[in-house]
Amino acid sequence: MKENLTTSNKFKGDGVIWTVFFFLCIISIIEVFSASSNLSFKTGDYLKPVIKHCLLLLLGVFAMVATMNVKCKYFKIVTPFALIFSFFGLIAVFAFGEVTNGSQRWLSLFGIQFQPSELAKGALILATAQILSAMQTVQGADRSAFKYILIVCVFIVPLIMLENLSTAALLCLVIFIMMFIGKVPKVQLGRLLGVVAISATLAVSGIMLIGHDKSKDDVKDEKMSMVQEVEKKDDTLLDKIFHRADTWKARIDKFLDNKEVPPEDVDLDKDAQESHAKIAIASSNIVGKGPGNSVERDFLSQAFSDFIYAIIIEEMGIWGAAFVCFLYIVLLFRTASIANRCANTFPALLIMGFALLLATQAMFNMAVAVGLVPVTGQPLPLISKGGTSTIVNCVYIGIILSVSHSAKKRDESLTPATDTSSR
Repeated sequence: MKENLTTSNKFKGDGVIWTVFFFLCIISIIEVFSASSNLSFKTGDYLKPVIKHCLLLLLGVFAMVATMNVKCKYFKIVTPFALIFSFFGLIAVFAFGEVTNGSQRWLSLFGIQFQPSELAKGALILATAQILSAMQTVQGADRSAFKYILIVCVFIVPLIMLENLSTAALLCLVIFIMMFIGKVPKVQLGRLLGVVAISATLAVSGIMLIGHDKSKDDVKDEKMSMVQEVEKKDDTLLDKIFHRADTWKARIDKFLDNKEVPPEDVDLDKDAQESHAKIAIASSNIVGKGPGNSVERDFLSQAFSDFIYAIIIEEMGIWGAAFVCFLYIVLLFRTASIANRCANTFPALLIMGFALLLATQAMFNMAVAVGLVPVTGQPLPLISKGGTSTIVNCVYIGIILSVSHSAKKRDESLTPATDTSSR
């Protein structure tokens, strides 16, 4: 009896969050197994990709349970170490990171690849929650909190932006919402929006000016090709910083090009991802083809990652796709309910930050799959096949579960008041 009680205590936490996590894991295993046909074909082992994914999920569950059993107050201690590790990790990626699919986002340690940007996202949310909670007053967050958050962001966000613009943009959106929830003065938030709008305009203009959309090139003569090859060998620091400008410009051009292309004129080689994703969605016939019966998985290079939602629609139909979307919405609103019951500011802001991060990334991935926004490299949290992202996202769920059972609850019978004693 004592052993059963001890085991149940290790797996305590909010039942709704546990249920959402369980369904996301089940869908992940089914769809990764189905969508990994390209990987299976290359290795000749049809079970290897999904077995590896299951092992990563299992490791993530262990990390989640371990995190869940850490009391909320101890997360504050991790913040400075997480920020320092993230900063130097991102610097290391920029200096000698490994390139995969044209992006330099990975470090290799003892033969294991990991993305410091995944750790940096969590570190920045930890820091933001801690700053906002420490500087709360009766009227809201002190004006200095805004300045300290921006200082922390300056050291982390630009380093992420160099290799993963969409991740940096989503992270900034989450931080902004956290500041709004944390009652940062609206004047400061309004000014920030103005600066961001101007900066975004200048950034897009710079990308369109510096970037080179190779898909619009005519056939070049041999002499021009030789000149370009020489230029590539002598990359400057500026070239290294903005080497993703070509990719960004091509994606912007493609997204802004609203010209309707007849089916017979579609270039499936040049626009393979977007085209096959649309074919997968269109061929679902609302009810779907059934798990494991996807056809377009054989043609989508990132079917198991960036475009797994298109495969979900193809196999599970509109209702299955809606159910996946519903799970992330439930995760967000249930976390908001847990945060609303917290007596102290720090745990409430912390779990809202992580829930917003998971939900916004999920919605953005879905929007990419259905063609509402330009193509980016955002995986579907807790569903897409991944390494670092899978484990880190499980840790985020563990933090939410930890707060749900260990954080001090607000007494509903009393009038809410600002608690400055134990933020």
